[in-house]
Amino acid sequence: MYENNISTLRARMIAENPELGTSENSTKWWLLGTTGCHLCGTAEQLMIQLQAVQPISYAAVDIADFSEPLMMEFATTIPVILTPTKRINYPFSVLDLQRLL
Repeated sequence: MYENNISTLRARMIAENPELGTSENSTKWWLLGTTGCHLCGTAEQLMIQLQAVQPISYAAVDIADFSEPLMMEFATTIPVILTPTKRINYPFSVLDLQRLL
């Protein structure tokens, strides 16, 4: 996905959840998931493993907090990692996440 598409997607998400638009969150990676998603827990563990070797910060973002059309864009692909410039859908490994740096 191209950077403009990621920027547009993040802007749409910020429009629906202004908290994501804070200066602190603007550089964070976003881990998109929802309650009850067992793969989302696995993805969070991978993020923690990555943090052991790379100084990144991320925010867990619940897609259930978005409007239905935006939520449905992710419903079949979560967990999703959205960096300020890149997107990766599950399945991914720590090595895949390192490649996003």
